[in-house]
Amino acid sequence: MDRNIRTVDDVLRLLDGLFAPDADRWTGGGAGWWDGFYTDRSRPVPFFVDKPDENLAEWLERGPVAGRRALDLGCGPGRNARYLAARGFEVDAVDLSAEAVAWGQERAREAGVAVRFVRGDAFGDAGARLTGPYDLVYDSGCFHHLPPHRRISYLALLERVLAPGGHLVLTCFAAGGTGSELSDAELYRTGRLHGGLAYTPESLRRIFADLTEVELRRMRDEPEDSPYFGEAFLWAGLFRREPV
Repeated sequence: MDRNIRTVDDVLRLLDGLFAPDADRWTGGGAGWWDGFYTDRSRPVPFFVDKPDENLAEWLERGPVAGRRALDLGCGPGRNARYLAARGFEVDAVDLSAEAVAWGQERAREAGVAVRFVRGDAFGDAGARLTGPYDLVYDSGCFHHLPPHRRISYLALLERVLAPGGHLVLTCFAAGGTGSELSDAELYRTGRLHGGLAYTPESLRRIFADLTEVELRRMRDEPEDSPYFGEAFLWAGLFRREPV
């Protein structure tokens, strides 16, 4: 008889286990899948390009986003982390995949910028190395790969590391563009995330209700020769944690 549930973490791990093992893209157990994803660097994956998100560049250029320290969640090969470092931020960048981190480290060396890469689960074992406070938490494509119950982990991380007055910048799948539009309950019935979750503006506003919305818009679709990355099937959201 198994009667071991007594903490929130116990419940979160139980809910993790309701998904098929090969569906895991969010815990340390999913690292191998992401390693395989990043092994072939020549694949025509849109975000393998070596340029920052257009919304990040805009919000840094015109001023809402500023500060000294930044955290790049689910950094992949580190394109946004390198951009932030080049703009003077002290950057921590975390990803589950050792392949992604190695690629990011190579690119950072080639660009001559300093980024502290951390390999592991930001909501688990690697979280202790993400000490904060960060003036900016940047997430380009991590949030929509989390199952519903791990939003609790995500919000807890923000509560711990995002500085008062700091910003969360988020890009994620937009409903009507790409990503699964199954209800949260149905995801547990199927045991899969179906490539990632799509969000409506209303759902994002509800989830991040403890932050102040500064701007929420579709990411602009950038042409291939643009110095920035942009795909219109993504939301670009800017939220601020109000000073105490």
